[in-house]
Amino acid sequence: MTASIDVAGYLRRLRLPEPVGAAPSAESLFALHRAHAELVPYETLEIWLGRPTTVEPSDSVRRILRGRGGYCFHLNGAFSALLTALGYRVTRHVGGVQGNAERPAGATGNHLVLTVEGLPSVAAPEGRWLVDLGMGDGLHEPLPLTPGAFRQGPFAYALSESIAEPGGWRFDHDPRGSFLGMDFRGGPAEMTAFTEMHEFLSTSPESGFVRALAILRRDATGCDILRGLNLSRLGESETRTLLDRPADWFTAVTDVFGIPLDDVTAAERDALWRRLTEAHEQWLAREADQS
Repeated sequence: MTASIDVAGYLRRLRLPEPVGAAPSAESLFALHRAHAELVPYETLEIWLGRPTTVEPSDSVRRILRGRGGYCFHLNGAFSALLTALGYRVTRHVGGVQGNAERPAGATGNHLVLTVEGLPSVAAPEGRWLVDLGMGDGLHEPLPLTPGAFRQGPFAYALSESIAEPGGWRFDHDPRGSFLGMDFRGGPAEMTAFTEMHEFLSTSPESGFVRALAILRRDATGCDILRGLNLSRLGESETRTLLDRPADWFTAVTDVFGIPLDDVTAAERDALWRRLTEAHEQWLAREADQS
């Protein structure tokens, strides 16, 4: 069972009023999802600062209230706690992000997915929705949990029954997205199902989160993306800027992604910048070898 959370504080973080006495609705779910995607970034900064985190939703909520974000286990874990506290019928699922066609599809456990039931609308007559804030450049709004093609801003998505996970679902990302797709199981999951994978993703040298720092923020017209020292904006077109000065990089983290860095000491900033520049040089070397 998830511990109680500061619902009022969470809603203030999302710049939304507290829905006193209001019943859950599809309209409110959309408002919550949009605000979360725009104001709470997908980020792996804590890993690069050497600060361990847990998958416990109440811990993730507290970090979000301090102005930070996280990746899928944190973002969807915290959001599921908020939705539950607000009276929504939310279910957590084991999922798996497929980075490219060379990797197998399936619910590998590297992703936490949410679905919400009981909110029928014209778009979702059965009242079931895919809710996912943990895909970085993925959803801005919930998707009806029904097979079909969908468009959100500049990105095209698709949902279908999963071949890799019978009884589950497959999400296909826009071809310009950061990954190929995602599968998830139909049954419910406890947060303990993600503990081992979280440990791997946050500590293993083989983890992409350890090899490259990532911060992403989705909005209605696209996504801001910081990978290492490269800042890009992906929308109808794409722009990219190399942030090779520490002042520019740290300013972008705060101004573009809304992450306060007042708890990061000067020594931590220096150490982080050294790691970032070393990783960038290694990336350039790999690119040169492949060219």
